[in-house]
Amino acid sequence: MPITLIIIALTGVVSFMALRDGRLMARLIFWPPAVARGREYQRLVTYGIVHADFNHLLVNMLTLFFFGGFLERFYTAQLGILGYVLFYVGGLIASILPSYFKHREDPNYRSLGASGAVSAILFAYILFRPWSMIGVMFVIPMPAIVYAVLYVVYSVFMERRGGGNVNHSAHLWGGAYGIAATLVVEPRLVGHFVQTLLNP
Repeated sequence: MPITLIIIALTGVVSFMALRDGRLMARLIFWPPAVARGREYQRLVTYGIVHADFNHLLVNMLTLFFFGGFLERFYTAQLGILGYVLFYVGGLIASILPSYFKHREDPNYRSLGASGAVSAILFAYILFRPWSMIGVMFVIPMPAIVYAVLYVVYSVFMERRGGGNVNHSAHLWGGAYGIAATLVVEPRLVGHFVQTLLNP
């Protein structure tokens, strides 16, 4: 999984650099007015290579490490190496666009982290193996499909509740994008998913 490892390495290096350099962080973070008024469209992607702290980075990159290789093999087989890269970058963009349209005139809003693209990876993986066991917080074993349902319910609740510093909308839209994009590439996964779900 060379591309997944490159993404992890790049994200790790840039995140650590940005945590030490506020000016770099300010140039890369998602800040809607910079996109809306300054046309700094690169922020729709660069926000995904910076993180709020080490724990934020660690959770995202470990999840990417455990599930990214599987999706990398699938997308590389279907579309070539660039297919997987485009899927990942698409996850960053698709997951942040709703936040952009909601907050584009809000100078106080900022978002960062690869969670949207990582959610795309995780939810796409669940299409293939809904009953595979995953470690929630890398400790609690749980079927992937059960985790997905709980994750969606929690994210919807927290998004409606508001407050806090987590962009739950990005998690939801990233997951939706991961499923939709993967089904476009391989529509037969619908049947596979249903059959697997009914026959654990």
